[in-house]
Amino acid sequence: MPAVKKKKLTHLNARGEAAMVDVSGKPTSHREAVAEAFVSMSPLTAALILQNKITKGDVFAVARIAGIQAAKQTQHLIPLCHQIPLSSIGVQCKIQVDPTGVSITASAKTTAQTGVEMEALTAASIAALTIYDMCKAVDKDMRIEGLRLVSKIKQEVK
Repeated sequence: MPAVKKKKLTHLNARGEAAMVDVSGKPTSHREAVAEAFVSMSPLTAALILQNKITKGDVFAVARIAGIQAAKQTQHLIPLCHQIPLSSIGVQCKIQVDPTGVSITASAKTTAQTGVEMEALTAASIAALTIYDMCKAVDKDMRIEGLRLVSKIKQEVK
């Protein structure tokens, strides 16, 4: 069996203590990330969302705003995340039939010295939590599933 190469953990300093990564020597680049999540729910709940009959309001509009706001606050929510200038945050929600639920896709863009993966993941997760919160009165069996990074792109700025 081949030896497994150990990767150096970037969030630890020389003494093994948690530390923010120093990106000051990295070049600025255009970065994009896409994340997704899924809120599993009953067909009745999905129908109520589509008919805009959830009593708390327009589920997709509120989830979209919550995801965007959350992405803008990532550095306050996730220890050791850098504060970065966000160029764009997008959150899309759509009903899925099989399995029944809401699929969430969040995208983030920046031109900076570090990536936007955490911002995209934060947007997707908070949008999912918002959907859960808005629909929990009618569906006690909802589940948030599949939060993951789908893609990331880095292009050097010339």
